[in-house]
Amino acid sequence: MALTKRAQRKALLLTLSSAAVAATLAAPAQATAGQHASPTLAWKPCAADSAGSTGAGMECATLPVPLDYRKPTGPHISIAVSRLRSDRPTARRGTLLVIPGGPGGSGNGKLAIVGEGLRKETRGAYDIVSLDPRGVGDSTRADCKLGEDDLDVAHLRPWPGPDGDISDSVKRARRMAESCTRNGGELIRSFSTANEVRDIDRFRQALGEEKLSAWGTSYGTYVGAVYAQKYPERTDRWVLDSSGDPDPSRAERGWLANMSGAADDRFPDFAKWAADPRRDKKHRVAERPEDVRPLFLSLAAKLDRVPDRSADGKPQLTGNQLRATMQQALYSDTSFDRLAALIVSARDAGDKPVPFEPARATSSEAAVSIGVICNDVRWTGSIPDYARDVKADRARHPLTAGMPVGVMPCAFWPYDPADKPARITSDGPKNVLMVQYLRDPATPHRGALKMREAFGDRARMVSVNAGGHGVYLGSGDLVDSGDKRANACADRAVTTFLTTGHRPASDALCTAAGMETK
Repeated sequence: MALTKRAQRKALLLTLSSAAVAATLAAPAQATAGQHASPTLAWKPCAADSAGSTGAGMECATLPVPLDYRKPTGPHISIAVSRLRSDRPTARRGTLLVIPGGPGGSGNGKLAIVGEGLRKETRGAYDIVSLDPRGVGDSTRADCKLGEDDLDVAHLRPWPGPDGDISDSVKRARRMAESCTRNGGELIRSFSTANEVRDIDRFRQALGEEKLSAWGTSYGTYVGAVYAQKYPERTDRWVLDSSGDPDPSRAERGWLANMSGAADDRFPDFAKWAADPRRDKKHRVAERPEDVRPLFLSLAAKLDRVPDRSADGKPQLTGNQLRATMQQALYSDTSFDRLAALIVSARDAGDKPVPFEPARATSSEAAVSIGVICNDVRWTGSIPDYARDVKADRARHPLTAGMPVGVMPCAFWPYDPADKPARITSDGPKNVLMVQYLRDPATPHRGALKMREAFGDRARMVSVNAGGHGVYLGSGDLVDSGDKRANACADRAVTTFLTTGHRPASDALCTAAGMETK
């Protein structure tokens, strides 16, 4: 049935949330007098992370930003920012922003991984910078106070029960929404693409730059596209890597729904790998590639009858844990061995339980992901609509079993979007280069074509005849030499654009043989 008493629940949850966030926010003393002044950054060497490492030469700082940009003298929060300065000052031409994916990805963490390679690839042309979006990493964080079971990655996404039953998903989504709103308060309400765009522009001001170049990946492409739409005159060279459909009426709802067909696009790459005669017995799933998919589906269906825990309380493999592992493993060829080993273990176990330790998100990761997804665009609250959509999607795309169109906490979210979703248009400079795998398991190529269409002549798009998620500098995620050569072709196109400003004259396709223009 459709949701009822929405207004009453909204008022109740807003009341409950008012005290929860007070301890995490502070109004800076200088807010009134200096609200229009550009913030300054006190750079210092980054501290080591929990593993004892950080990007060599990286510097970190804290950027104060308004909790609500409509109230610039009100409470402020902290955004953790980082930079890796050019090692060739005479070659430096500007600042390149790395925009993380997610929602919930750490830009500072990504810069620590890719910074040195990116600086070398671009030959010192940029100071390379990034940030932890609000709620992420060392930025001011919120906590939904979700239970450990709700942080299981197979539960953060709405995987249906056996035969497509969504009743557990409905209960979980309602519980998560109420917990996030009760405990996250005003801070979690501020998690949105629009606010990340505003925070980025405040960062630009603090850096003293008139323009930024950027490399956004996955969800970061949407952030980058919205920034380029809102501040076109402040963009220099703009790279969007692995884009989704920017339809403003759907946004994140559409991205999640597109994952059904995206898994179908990508799974044959895994099937070919898992049936290769060169695989050892722990990783060879079937004799022929065409046998891998039906085996996977039959195993998942059998495991749907298995409870989350064994009689002695230990976690064990279920159908949805297998599906969730598959969906994540398709992002990179380097995860194929882990997925294959799990399938082989389940196949050979017969009726015996398969021990399995679920992956779990952190509280802050869950809060940001839920907050942004639910704040950016309105989701339907009709439970019968979700049940109908799940049934149809399971029939069309059994690999993902209806999850991509299932019930998210957004169905019970008490807030309306604070900002109208941006419509990407062709208005602005011709300085966007898109790169995209043909077989992307998260942001399918057909969705990226919608982004390309929206930008019009502002953009050029280089497609890559390979599979995975995240193209630029991603050859290490590929195992096929032909795919690596196709990826190297795309890398050259991006690096050429970043260092010279030259894009392909028209959209192009990178194959093992090189670039073909369309």
